[in-house]
Amino acid sequence: MGTVVDDAASAEFHDFFERHYAELARLAHLLTGESDAADDLAADALLALWHRWDRVRAADHPVAYARGVVANLARSRIRSAVRERRRITLFWSQRDESSENPDIPAVVDVQDALRTLPFRKRACVVLRHAFDLSEKDTALALGVSVGTVKSQTSKGMAELLRLLGAENAPSHLHAAVLRTGGAGGRNP
Repeated sequence: MGTVVDDAASAEFHDFFERHYAELARLAHLLTGESDAADDLAADALLALWHRWDRVRAADHPVAYARGVVANLARSRIRSAVRERRRITLFWSQRDESSENPDIPAVVDVQDALRTLPFRKRACVVLRHAFDLSEKDTALALGVSVGTVKSQTSKGMAELLRLLGAENAPSHLHAAVLRTGGAGGRNP
């Protein structure tokens, strides 16, 4: 009898994986700005979900839980990268990063601007605008209040407008955030 339950859980997880892997990888890419790491972060998140699948599948919002795991892994990766960059700057000068899609300047500009935002602001902007999540769903994914989502999204968008130049950004910012690359360098 245990095998039937295990087979059912395995099939359910496989279905969850198939439906949400690409979205989770895209979220990881937008949060970290690293297309190479996006697939790894999504895979790590899904592995963590598999280990807790009984709890995840019983949750009210399993996808929100999954997004939260990706956000936490991305936050850890960013913190680690910041520490590493600080060590490297002692020995190396800063180099310009090349973009994957130099033929899409608006997207490159938005990606660069997103990277400058603190993690919570970036996560709120990405989830609200690139993933078109409601404030409630964004709050669930990040484990914060709806009020925090509102304020961080507002502040994040204001900062993006400032960084991108308010005269050019308002009409194109949302569209550029939506086009901002997918996982592994693939655009949606």
